[in-house]
Amino acid sequence: MDTGQINVLLADDDEADVELMIDLFEESKIKLNLSVVSDGVQVMNFVRKVDQYIDSSTPDLILLDLNMPRKSGRETLEEIKSDSKLRHIPVVILTTSDSNIDIVKSYTSGASCYITKPVGLEQLRQVVSSIENFWFSIVKYPQP
Repeated sequence: MDTGQINVLLADDDEADVELMIDLFEESKIKLNLSVVSDGVQVMNFVRKVDQYIDSSTPDLILLDLNMPRKSGRETLEEIKSDSKLRHIPVVILTTSDSNIDIVKSYTSGASCYITKPVGLEQLRQVVSSIENFWFSIVKYPQP
């Protein structure tokens, strides 16, 4: 990824988790534009630039919770990966579920990786740091 700003979309309906993730990403030395939505309908409107998201930046990475209202992360992942204009966006499942069924279905639906949210602050800090190091320093993306 080039040294410009990185657009990350965080989709999670748990306000405490969202606030914690915002705080942890703010500690980053990487220039991030972190946008937050709370359900799958908002994710799809954001990536398709609909309604209040008409001026949104296309995310370089989506962090997607599975258990959200209105449209679950599972449904949202399937919709993103079935759309030829969106399927190139990496989607990291970041959820509390450690169910093997959820893991298998997520990968089968096109998830780039699956991470179970840790309970402790230091463990979550390590997860966020690992996401930053891998997705923003190591991974190569196609040029648009």
